[in-house]
Amino acid sequence: MTSPTDIGAALQQDGDAGGAAEPFGLGSSPLRSDALPKALGIYPYAADLWAEGLLWGAVLRSPHPHARILGIDTSAALALPGVHAVVTAADLPAGPDGTPDGAPSGPIVSDRPVLAAGVVRHHGEPVAAVAADHPDTARLAVGLIVVEYEPLEAVTDPEQAFTAPALHPDGNLFRHLPLRTGDPEAVGEVVVEGLYQVGRQDPAPLGAEAGLAVPRPDGGVELHLSSTDPHGDRDRTAACLGLEPDRVRLVVTGVPGATADREDLSFQVTLALLALRTGRPVKMTLTREESFHTHTSRHPALLRYRHHADADGTLVKVEAQILLDGGAYADVSAEALAAATAFSVGPYNCPNVFVDAWAVRTNNPPAGRMRGEGAVQACFAYESQLDQLAARIGVDPVEIRRRNVMATGDPLPTGQAVTCPAPVAALLDAVAAEPLPALPVDDPDAEWLLPGGPGGAGDPAAVRRGIGYAVGMVHMLGAEGEDEVATATVRVSGDHATVICAAVDAGQGFATLARQIVQSVLGIGEVYIAPADSDQSVAGPSARGRHTWVSGGAVERAALMVRHQLLQPIAANFGMSVELLQIADGKITSYDGVLGMPVAEALEGKELWATAQCRPHPTEALDEAGQGDAFVSIAFCAMRAVVDVDIELGAVRVVEMTVAQDVGRALNPRQIEDRIEAGVAQGVGLALLEDLRTEGGLLANPSLTGYRLPTALDTPEIRIAALLEERDVVAPFGAKAVSAVPAVAAPAAVAAAVRAATGLPVGRLPIRPEDAVTG
Repeated sequence: MTSPTDIGAALQQDGDAGGAAEPFGLGSSPLRSDALPKALGIYPYAADLWAEGLLWGAVLRSPHPHARILGIDTSAALALPGVHAVVTAADLPAGPDGTPDGAPSGPIVSDRPVLAAGVVRHHGEPVAAVAADHPDTARLAVGLIVVEYEPLEAVTDPEQAFTAPALHPDGNLFRHLPLRTGDPEAVGEVVVEGLYQVGRQDPAPLGAEAGLAVPRPDGGVELHLSSTDPHGDRDRTAACLGLEPDRVRLVVTGVPGATADREDLSFQVTLALLALRTGRPVKMTLTREESFHTHTSRHPALLRYRHHADADGTLVKVEAQILLDGGAYADVSAEALAAATAFSVGPYNCPNVFVDAWAVRTNNPPAGRMRGEGAVQACFAYESQLDQLAARIGVDPVEIRRRNVMATGDPLPTGQAVTCPAPVAALLDAVAAEPLPALPVDDPDAEWLLPGGPGGAGDPAAVRRGIGYAVGMVHMLGAEGEDEVATATVRVSGDHATVICAAVDAGQGFATLARQIVQSVLGIGEVYIAPADSDQSVAGPSARGRHTWVSGGAVERAALMVRHQLLQPIAANFGMSVELLQIADGKITSYDGVLGMPVAEALEGKELWATAQCRPHPTEALDEAGQGDAFVSIAFCAMRAVVDVDIELGAVRVVEMTVAQDVGRALNPRQIEDRIEAGVAQGVGLALLEDLRTEGGLLANPSLTGYRLPTALDTPEIRIAALLEERDVVAPFGAKAVSAVPAVAAPAAVAAAVRAATGLPVGRLPIRPEDAVTG
């Protein structure tokens, strides 16, 4: 904990600076620059924004999951005093054939209208929007818009999407990805099969979507949003509005947590359209229910598996069918499907793999990017299969995994060799070697330790303890040929440096990491991080650990170029090469110890700067047999879950989660531990609580009372057994992403522990009480 004195001292520092001498540079764990403002409630978010002449926006959303729009009457809304504009799809640029199409867009496939045009395809889809001089007036006006709908039959079962009438001109199949490797006739002595289901998990961000749009004199618009991809959002917004990209500027405001995309594109385009139509600034803040309707969630999945193995448990063949429900629009379904398919066997060797995977369109809410998309669903299935195999042949669950784990150099089922460090066996051994937590004492003072807590635990004699294991894997950066690039500028003036990079710190701590990089390279303690906006060079989205790798790599390269500018004249004066000088502890020293000069003295009166890019090696799309080098690198995590289950009530308490993870290099140990703990908590949520339910395509629980999130009381003790540092030689600093893979492994580990405690198969997530009752 930070004492009040420490808080006061820290707040004396100007701006977003790291002025303290210790901790310093890579490998240390300095206090995050945004930690104190957030803890004190003074950190600025989009919901806090204000502008002179501000209007308020509100959106009308479809009450149907599937319906034809026969007509929209906005006259009553326009007649309401205080209303300045009402917009529909007709106010957006027309499609190529001249008909209003709602200006469709999307991160990969442009199939999602900003405002529904002719047809609504999911519950809560935006249909119209209003700008008024008061938020209550705007919402009242939305209620006065009359839309005549013709309800259509909704396709809500993804298995029915194959034969149902097309829900969209692009059809109902987003992607079919077959994977074929090895001998299809191979069989094993032992065969286990399973059917697994994963529910719809929502990112449920801490802050609901909010933003401000300000019209510009040149006919463009400036957007202030908690975007995690300023250039991508700018370009898609401009395209939907029929503007050139340079007439749209996106300024990133504080991001109140992001484990997925922060907004659906329709939110920001509608906001901009209202500002352009009224000529006034327009602000929109969504209710929590609207937030559930606006952003995408994790893909629900249905997975059928058959594992063949030798009598000793060595895998011979894996057969699988994977079905992802992408909801009404494509979003990143094709990308999630690639991960689910490529990682369908997990971090285990198997010579023969045959998978058919599909992502389909339904009238359910759109699914999209969320930590470990695709990998989470596959991990639950393949780890459940290994538990079943271990039970069948009578070996320990850890041992069955040891007999099959992959190592560096082994191939994925896609044919790609795993060239990065893959210390899977060491990770598994690390969690297995940790001591187990003590059993709760059977006395009244320990009742709160039992499932259900005091008065809700039932009979303590009905409580069973279970231990389960899982190993997860995720890819880092984009996949299948996606171009990954980031640009950064480092400027040095006097005793401080400034980093200019459009990489958004969405909670992963990039601003702190960028500061540490510059400190290590240049020996400067005071480093400022410029706010991100779309006027800066492209850095890409905050996803899949890319900013640690790509943006951090760009910052390092720019800082090294500045370092060379700084040291070159000094080296020339002493008749030596730059390589013989080093910067450490704020001093420039020579190899022979003759030269010793403070960095501040060398920088006095100088202005130095450099701009650099970082682009990882290219990847390729998977072919018609699911083969190809689709991924830049892979991260691994092993986990042990300990649970107590009341087998009469079905109540589950996660006692402890033990984690071992390969991090490549620990650039900031405290941030790594924080990110692991966050991923574990999110995984526990999927395992036991989080389920965004639909009934006939309608969201049944779009609130934080209906959608249950793990609280501090639900989050278990998290023990980090090991952070293995085997550097990835192709990655800047050798570091790997750390946030997603704990969220991938945790649900499978909890399910395994419940399975061990109850003896039940546990084939779906989240685990419901009836899934854990044995009587």
